[in-house]
Amino acid sequence: MAAIDSDIRYIAVEGNIGVGKTSLSTMLAEQLSAKLVLEQFEENPFLPMFYKDPERYAFQTQIFFLLSRYRQQQELFQADLFHQFVVTDYIFEKDKIFAYLNLQDDELKLYENIIGYLEKNIPTPDLVVYLQSNVERLASNIRMRSRPYEKDMSQEYLKDLNDAYNYFFFRYKTSPLLIVNATEIDFVSVKDDFDNLRAEILQPNPAPVRYYNPPPRKR
Repeated sequence: MAAIDSDIRYIAVEGNIGVGKTSLSTMLAEQLSAKLVLEQFEENPFLPMFYKDPERYAFQTQIFFLLSRYRQQQELFQADLFHQFVVTDYIFEKDKIFAYLNLQDDELKLYENIIGYLEKNIPTPDLVVYLQSNVERLASNIRMRSRPYEKDMSQEYLKDLNDAYNYFFFRYKTSPLLIVNATEIDFVSVKDDFDNLRAEILQPNPAPVRYYNPPPRKR
């Protein structure tokens, strides 16, 4: 298990659809022998219908994800004798990004009542890693992984979501934040890319906001 010379114990990886949140979270958890908590997209029965007809299925999709994320967060720090670290591929607050983008006004009022009750006892990450990328790279990653329910996703939706993520994290103050320029990085296939990013993530005593631009690759 890798040693961490800091009090970072809970790392959350965030970013738009297709940016590599789950891949990076899985790789970090393996390196740290950490407890890995992943969003459970496959369990949401409304998601394929949402991508085909967003207006009709946005609310059902949103509430299913909200309650699923809440259940996971409540289980997050139950006694675990086998793991010192926790890595997740989302933060609970991100739920609002999708809600404000996709819900109608009357749906949003009901959503806000529900989340206002649920978010009172949510654990706070020691560090949030925000993977930031352009729409072209996101769309390319989504095509390569070929999930059937994502085939109807439009680039316009990806762009709107990218803008919403940037707006959200520009104002984010809940935890120390590392913003990573992930457009050109390939931490899945290139060992140096992952090692450099991992070293940046695990720096002790993280500042409130840091920016990471990957160094040029050695040739």
